[in-house]
Amino acid sequence: MISVALAESLKAAGLPWRPASGDRFVIPHRNMDETVFHVSEMTIEVHEHVGLGVVKFNGTTEWALDSVAQEDVLWLPREDQLREALGPELIALEHDADRWIVTYRLDGANRRVTDDDVEHAYARALLDLLGG
Repeated sequence: MISVALAESLKAAGLPWRPASGDRFVIPHRNMDETVFHVSEMTIEVHEHVGLGVVKFNGTTEWALDSVAQEDVLWLPREDQLREALGPELIALEHDADRWIVTYRLDGANRRVTDDDVEHAYARALLDLLGG
């Protein structure tokens, strides 16, 4: 799972999020950074209210938390979502010993990033593509 700091960088760089079932998120900077939530039709739903996204917590499964503005939550994209966001710019994923290597195209040239976590490697490549 990518770090909160890396997710914040992707959000600041303009990575759009349309919440869907199975998405992971945190509510940052409220002493809840370590608590990862999952969008689920049964317990956590996303609705629009007055034109803005609202993440609603159903039932008693999530304490007394009723809802929070979508803009106040932070999406933690999964590996498949990061790959999809890289789109046709993604050239290859390789594993060398204990490092993941992502090769992608930016401005007509191949670039590479490495990381010991595959999601972090994809996210760092995507951050570069987004100009973050």
